[in-house]
Amino acid sequence: MRNFLFGVIFTLVAVALAACLYVRFGFGEVRGDTPVSSFETRLMLPGVHASIRREAPEMANPVAPTDENLIKGGKLYADACEGCHGTPGKPFGAKGIPLIPAPPEFPIVGTELSEAQVFWVAKHGIRRTGMFANGAFAKDDDLWAIAAYIKRMGTVSQTVKDGIAKPSSHN
Repeated sequence: MRNFLFGVIFTLVAVALAACLYVRFGFGEVRGDTPVSSFETRLMLPGVHASIRREAPEMANPVAPTDENLIKGGKLYADACEGCHGTPGKPFGAKGIPLIPAPPEFPIVGTELSEAQVFWVAKHGIRRTGMFANGAFAKDDDLWAIAAYIKRMGTVSQTVKDGIAKPSSHN
């Protein structure tokens, strides 16, 4: 009987440890454009950053950070991202229903993610958050331009700031 109890306890500990390692080392799927399993639902959130680091390809941004591309990225950010992630130079404040977990406020805290990781998140989204998969309707070049802007938004030149603030000629 003693060996039986030891076996049961050992099995429970091994399963718990395996689940923790699965999450901690980023093996859970985080893309917002694929179906969600109940297992991932219970265990996903702690491993999001680990999964992004594991899944996102390490590559240089193919969109050069020229003023023109940063203006493009800044305008796209203003149109599609700042409602959740904040506006440069303005306090964030409460806007509508809060997302759980709260989205990062890039103008205030920046991001630890590389441009390739920002691109990957923008393209695939993060499940169980408000970050949806933009890859279904946005061009890769646009997502790369946004990634370039996000990484540099606190240090862009006045020329870029003025270009972002200027209304687009096609509107």
